[in-house]
Order: sequence, then C-alpha cells, then structure tokens
Amino acid sequence: MKLQPKLLAAVAAVAMGMCSSSAFAQQKQLTLCWAAWDPANALVELSKDFTAKTGIQMKYEFVPWPNFAQRMLNELNSRGKLCDLLIGDSQWIGSAATEGHYVKLNEFFDKSGIKMADFAPATVEGYSTWPKGTANYYALPAMGDAVAFTYRKDWFARPELQAEFKQKFGRDLAAPKTWDEFKQVGQFFQNRTIDGKKVYGAALYTERGSEGITMGATNAMYAHGMDYANPKKPYDMNGFINGAGAVKGLELYKELYDTVTPPGHSNAYMTENLDAYKSGQVAMQMNFIAFFPGISKDPQVGGEKTGFFAIPKGSVQHAQLGGQGISVVKYSDKQDMALEYMKWFAQPAVQQKWWEGGGFTCLNEILNQPGFATSTSYAQVFQDSMKMVKDFWADPSYAQLLLAMQSRVHDYVVAGKGTAKAALDALEKDWVQVFKEDGKIK
Repeated sequence: MKLQPKLLAAVAAVAMGMCSSSAFAQQKQLTLCWAAWDPANALVELSKDFTAKTGIQMKYEFVPWPNFAQRMLNELNSRGKLCDLLIGDSQWIGSAATEGHYVKLNEFFDKSGIKMADFAPATVEGYSTWPKGTANYYALPAMGDAVAFTYRKDWFARPELQAEFKQKFGRDLAAPKTWDEFKQVGQFFQNRTIDGKKVYGAALYTERGSEGITMGATNAMYAHGMDYANPKKPYDMNGFINGAGAVKGLELYKELYDTVTPPGHSNAYMTENLDAYKSGQVAMQMNFIAFFPGISKDPQVGGEKTGFFAIPKGSVQHAQLGGQGISVVKYSDKQDMALEYMKWFAQPAVQQKWWEGGGFTCLNEILNQPGFATSTSYAQVFQDSMKMVKDFWADPSYAQLLLAMQSRVHDYVVAGKGTAKAALDALEKDWVQVFKEDGKIK
C-alpha cells in the first residue's frame, strides 16, 4: 500500500516522537561506579527509592576489589565518561582533586544545605577533604569503615577452654582489648583441635600486591606511636615512620604472623580472611567492618557464634581507616542529576535506611542517636572505631608511597628479610625520593 503524503508525515512525526522519548529516557540515567561487595548490593536496593522519587534510572559498574583501583583510576586518568558518580577510596582524594577528576562540592553543599559538620569528623577529613586540614570538599562521606576483628564467641565460651585459659593467664578468655592480650589469645588457639579439626589463632592481612599488608600492619604500628611524618613539619618523616614505636609495632606484627596465622596465609586480604573465618580455620579475623553484616548473617558462623571487637590498644589506640566518599566525576555529562542523587543520599531519612540496609552511615544524627550502639551486634565496634581512625597518605603520589610500603613490610613480615628497623629505614628513603621527585622536599 502506498501511503499518502499526509499519512507519511504523521507516521514520521510519531516515529520522531518515539525516538525522542527513547533518547530522553536514556538520558535520565546515572551510572554509579564502586567496588563489587555487599555494601554495593545494599546501595542498589536503597537507590530504588531515588528512582521512584525522581524517575532517574540507576546503572552500576561494580568492579572486584583486586581490580577496582586500577580500573577506576584508569577511567579517571583517561577522562572517561563511564561514571557519573564514583565511590572512590579515601587515598584517591588527593590525586582526584589535584588532577581535576572530581567536581569541587563546596558551592553545591552551601546551596543544598549540606553541612560537613553534620558528619563524623574523621570521615570528612578522610573521605572528602583536600588539602587535608582545609575546607575544600570533593566528596560526600558515603561509606564509613575501619579495620576491626571478628571472633568465635562460641569457642571462647567453652567451659574447658575458659578453665585452661584462666589457669594459664589468670584472666577470662574474652575478646582482647590490648595487643598483648591479642597475642595471648591467638597463641592459645594456634594449632588447637576443636571439634576434631585443627584451628589457628587469627587471619591477618598479609597481601602484597595492592594494599593489604599495609592496611594490617599499620594498626599495630599506630598502637605503639607510629606516625607517617612530623605533624609540625610536612614530609619530615625520619623518626616517625621509622621511629622506635613504628619499629616495635612492626616487630609485633611479624611475631603475630609467625605465631598465630594459618599455614600459607602469606598473601591474604579481605576475601582470604573471610574464607579462613567462615570455614572455621581461625578463632579471630582481621577485616573491614563493612563485611560484618554479612558475617553476622552467615549460616556457618553468624548469629551467636560470632562477636566483634575493635583494634586493640598499645600505648595508644588507632584503627586503620577504610571506607569511601561519593564524588561527581568531572567528565560526566550528567552532573546536575548526579548532584541531585547526592542531595537525596545526604538526607537523614535516607542515611537511616542506608544503615538499616547494610551500609555504614557517617551522619552524626544517626551515629549518635540513642540505641545506635545496640542496633546491631557490630554497631558498637563501628561507632568506637570511627572515633579513632587514622589513614595512610592521601597525597597525589599515594600509589608510589603505598607500593613502597607494601614491598618493604612484606619482605620483613612474611619473607623474613632483615629487621624491622632496616625495613622502615629503607621505606623512609623510598618516600623521600618520591617527595623529592614531586618537588615537595629538597
């Protein structure tokens, strides 16, 4: 059938309208990039409310942790348009701000009534601010996190183990509060047989390739007074990263590796520690608190079988900061919609739901409300940990700094090369070279 001119025009108009509607629908979509883990799944569920409210569809690019940094940093460095929103690691903030990858958010925060004073101070400093100590913001605190421990509460409660431990150490077998207690408990369980199976003291971070052993060893080093540099003189590191406290803490971490970890636990990070714990190999497990909701629900070790405790004390007490802020990517063509998402996410009601769904809010209104500490089995540990966190360098050259520490610490702790003092002296020289090349020291 041959269409008449008027009919042809009508068909064409309908077709153009359909194309325009399709294009418009496609444009009302944001892509959020993050790591592939349980909190990301919780965010997918939470964000359905955003879509229902605004009509903006959400698409996600979640990358497994071992590949996350390389994949996302390559995307930023190539000025790619894959991500409209990016939940990036705390250490990225310096390079992302300096190199212009993230949108500066101060003006947006002011217009939207978002106040950084409403968020936990450590998360603002750790996730949002560059340079450190200034009020220049490039992210909204999104996912509070720190390193802490899980323990087999059911094993600790066994009367025969309680009696044996009390006779040996003169105290109850309980979640350790100090590093000395941690060593005692770990060594007590090492090579013990429980329910016919040989078990071990603790799963610690030892991974070399990305950041694992640094995220682990620093907890023991902080506890004995280590700092990265002189607080009064930037980039003056001698006597701080390699001072007596740092050396003592690193020596302790090696002793723990040698005496409380399972055989072959020489390149372990988040996943390997989870596997060791869930399979019943270890009495205690070091990991980020972000995994604790999943552990609490695990059919093998969840419920009353597991307890949680914060990083133990030394002369001081600090936990290695984890977690991330959410940023708008400078190369996105949808910055207005991305900012609309951020404004929605910052609302107290949304933050409450984020916490209830398995995310970790940084909003003081939620963290400080009556009953928060008892709202879950791990809430108290999260609340306590976020008040004592410290972070690795967030300097734009953090990758070179991190790889140097990974190498030096792993060679000493796992490979048994040299001494702690020699390893940290060499690390200090590595870092001096990095900062000289950056022009930050002469």
